[in-house]
Amino acid sequence: MNGIKAVVIIPARYASTRLPMKLILPEVKSVTGRYIIEHVYQNVKSAKRINKVIVATDHQRIFDIVKEFGGEAEMTSVSHTSGTDRIAEVARKLNADIIVNVQGDEPEVNAVMVDQVVDALAEDKEAVIATLANRIKDTEELTNPNVVKVVLDNRGYALYFSRSQIPFVRDSKNPINESGAVFLRHLGIYSYRREFLLKYSKLPASALESVEKLEQLRVLSNGFKIKVAITNYTSRGIDTKEDLMAFMERYKHD
Repeated sequence: MNGIKAVVIIPARYASTRLPMKLILPEVKSVTGRYIIEHVYQNVKSAKRINKVIVATDHQRIFDIVKEFGGEAEMTSVSHTSGTDRIAEVARKLNADIIVNVQGDEPEVNAVMVDQVVDALAEDKEAVIATLANRIKDTEELTNPNVVKVVLDNRGYALYFSRSQIPFVRDSKNPINESGAVFLRHLGIYSYRREFLLKYSKLPASALESVEKLEQLRVLSNGFKIKVAITNYTSRGIDTKEDLMAFMERYKHD
């Protein structure tokens, strides 16, 4: 890590189809003492391998709230179609080697995860991106299309990401307990080499990306390597009202 400068950028879009204004919902602050975006920011800020944390947002209210709790924020275009494009806009102005993308709706993200994803890329000369995964231990997760799975080669590079069960265990009706079968859940945290991030949106679109609705497949389809580090930590995104209520319940009982 000597001489490596890493910056976390948290994309924070105001609009959400399923849960509008979720990053700055006042009911979350009334229960937990912080907005969702504030939980993410403060957790990430504790990481040891980073130099700075910036929230990249398209809305003045989010920008103002981040400033109010002492965070750093940048206004970005409202026309971006992905969080990756949003962080790339901010990254263009930065002097950094590695850019870390932490989702703004994951208030339980652990700082250790940030350090792991930075180290995974900093220590690898072939990958342009690093990300994290952990073991899937129950059948419900394995069969849930909202849980993205990943399979790796022998050197820890991603072979494929899918919403389906991969690998498929042909001769077992209970694959989760099959000896030798390893199932990995992909976690939505990424570290990018800054130069690659700035070129990323210009890569040819991938048919696999389109059908799976997984942006990272564009990287693999274009022949680039993604390093995957295995972590013992996890983080749950908040996409629905049910996710929100579950998070606040967990917070009250922790």
